[in-house]
Amino acid sequence: MSNRSIIIMVLVLVGATAYLLLKGDGDIDMGGEKHGAEAVHVEEAKKDAPAAPAAPAADAKK
Repeated sequence: MSNRSIIIMVLVLVGATAYLLLKGDGDIDMGGEKHGAEAVHVEEAKKDAPAAPAAPAADAKK
């Protein structure tokens, strides 16, 4: 590959990355797993999710 094609490929990748970052919602949390008061989004997800049927206690012991 020539240097020109490598530079063009890098510019295309940088442009695509910038486009995706600008068009995305930008609400990315890279902080890892949250616990306690910081885990507010978990409660919101539980409200939106349909209720799962509870397993009978007899089935859980098997």
